Amino acid sequence: MAIFRSASGEGRTEVVLTAGNPYGSRTLVVERDEDASVAYLCASDGTVHGAVWLANHRSAPAMVDLARINSGHPPLMPRPNTTHPSGRRPLGQLTPLWFEEGDGVAIYEDDDLLAVIPGWADMSRGMPGYARDAVGESPFAWALSEAFEGLEPRISNARSYWRWRRSEGSWPSFQQFAMSHLDRVLGPAGRYWDVSGERLPTVGVTERPPGEGREFTVLSTVGMSCQRMPTVEQWIDKPGAFARIELAVSTREDPREAALLLVWLSQYPWHSVTWLGHGHTAKWYHEPSTFPLGSQYAGVLMLADKPDMPPMSGFTFGGEAVRWLWLEPITAEQLEDHRH
Repeated sequence: MAIFRSASGEGRTEVVLTAGNPYGSRTLVVERDEDASVAYLCASDGTVHGAVWLANHRSAPAMVDLARINSGHPPLMPRPNTTHPSGRRPLGQLTPLWFEEGDGVAIYEDDDLLAVIPGWADMSRGMPGYARDAVGESPFAWALSEAFEGLEPRISNARSYWRWRRSEGSWPSFQQFAMSHLDRVLGPAGRYWDVSGERLPTVGVTERPPGEGREFTVLSTVGMSCQRMPTVEQWIDKPGAFARIELAVSTREDPREAALLLVWLSQYPWHSVTWLGHGHTAKWYHEPSTFPLGSQYAGVLMLADKPDMPPMSGFTFGGEAVRWLWLEPITAEQLEDHRH
């Protein structure tokens, strides 16, 4: 039995808000009927990743109304778990505030924080989102007041980040900052390609031709570290040291071929809602014969430090260190070995 189930188009249920995140990978959907309102955090294919009850609009039942849930309607919060046991008026103006990573969202009613669905919300594990009007912990929502101390810095950072990101000159200033760092560690730039198209995050690839003491070209992304990667905190105790990355690859051949590896992965964390780190692998998305560095390879291994490559550390953004991950081409057999 699904505790939450989207009921769009069933009977009296109506969608009152649909809002996508800036990366196109998650959508917030708020639904209501005459009795209750609920919010869902959905993937691009419609899969529900997080959900939270928002309000009862009539008197709360003494216990969970299973018949109502099984009929596909928004759940009614039981009386012990709501601050409005008699129900409350329909919700006012709703506004989403997406986390910088795009994997979680805060929902405001007028100017008041109503609910938060973080990236780690997972209904299958009994982890709903947080609601202002919830009391304690229930399958439908956890009390926002009890989690606010931990969530508030994340929400505040999100507000500051998007205010900055939408301001005039934010991207050129970051770009110049990152390019200056690469000038110091790799020498003068060659060509530069914008590889993001019309979608966020904005990312470019910079070419650093062979120079003094280096007989190969280095290519690096510019822009991945401008926003934190999603889901890092679900795997790492101290995500601040791992949440911002750029990718790099070296080549003695045509740099435009190697650059395709960076084009392939540069927006991947935000569009797929995942993260990339040291020791991770990625399987080439197309036929092996089209792999940019040779048909004998099937994917890449990502390495935070390579002794035979220039040291890239020393760049920070948002108060966090940026890690460069070097892409090492690997065969299908090596790819399989790393997965086991």
